[in-house]
Amino acid sequence: MAIGDQSDIFGRIKSVLPRWFGPASPLLDALLQGLANASAFAYSLYLYAKLQTRILTATDGWLDMVAADFFGAALQRSANQSDASFRARIIINLFRERGTRNAITKVLTDLTGRAPIIFEPQRPMDTGAYGAPNSGYGVAGGYGSMLIPFQAFVQAYRPASTGIPYVTGYGSSPGGYGVASRADYATLSQSTGAVADSDIYAAIDSVKPVGSTIWTQINS
Repeated sequence: MAIGDQSDIFGRIKSVLPRWFGPASPLLDALLQGLANASAFAYSLYLYAKLQTRILTATDGWLDMVAADFFGAALQRSANQSDASFRARIIINLFRERGTRNAITKVLTDLTGRAPIIFEPQRPMDTGAYGAPNSGYGVAGGYGSMLIPFQAFVQAYRPASTGIPYVTGYGSSPGGYGVASRADYATLSQSTGAVADSDIYAAIDSVKPVGSTIWTQINS
């Protein structure tokens, strides 16, 4: 018996009845059980509604509504993603660093598992400088320029892929111990959850400084 279930509510109702009803009455108990069943259902709805008022406890479609309230269509649940996993993504994005170089590095690393290379033409640490230590052709990065302010060049990487399990490559013969067991054509359904290039562009756009231009190249 748990607080608020049918047995609990039945006991509570019966405990406050006048003594003249007696300890046992099948007809009375049946009536009280009906009232307790309806009350237990209402109580369960109350508990469910209470969970949906906080991000840490929201579930099901209500968690999707939380994401929509904060991020619109920019953050959506992945296919077959659990509430716990989706909740973690929501919280991470709520408190994510934004508007900095490190924000771009971190969001791409979180998304793809690979850190990007960032070059800012107006940043001496990227371009080097005359007379500065460890500077020279091919040493400190690339040519700087004061003519392209508020811009950066980002070389992002797609996630490292391990292929589709048990499927050999094109033209390979399958079979053998520890070797992929069959040759097959890959389908989109077999690569569900992969990070698309559009996801990488959207991730950069979500954290880049306002008014800046980020030139992005995506490599495998």
